[in-house]
Amino acid sequence: MSKLSIFLLFLLLAVAPYPVAANETVDINTADAAELARVLDGVGRSRAEGIVEHREKFGPFTSIDELRYVNGIGAATIERNRDRITVGAEQAPRTAAAQNP
Repeated sequence: MSKLSIFLLFLLLAVAPYPVAANETVDINTADAAELARVLDGVGRSRAEGIVEHREKFGPFTSIDELRYVNGIGAATIERNRDRITVGAEQAPRTAAAQNP
């Protein structure tokens, strides 16, 4: 491999965006816009800010599918990120025993 090829490969790797770990998750009820944009595929800073604004205006999300109410977030984005999104333990469905103590 020539020195030029090695240099170009190094340059490409240095400026390439770092991929998000496939097992990294983000809680849409607690994450800030920067974290949402970093973890979610296809969600940039503007859409991430929309998620935070929606949460602040309407309260916490109770399911991942409620992201469809955020401007610019569609079914494809939700499905592409479903394994990366959580809604927090406090939003988990309650069992029958927990509902009837």
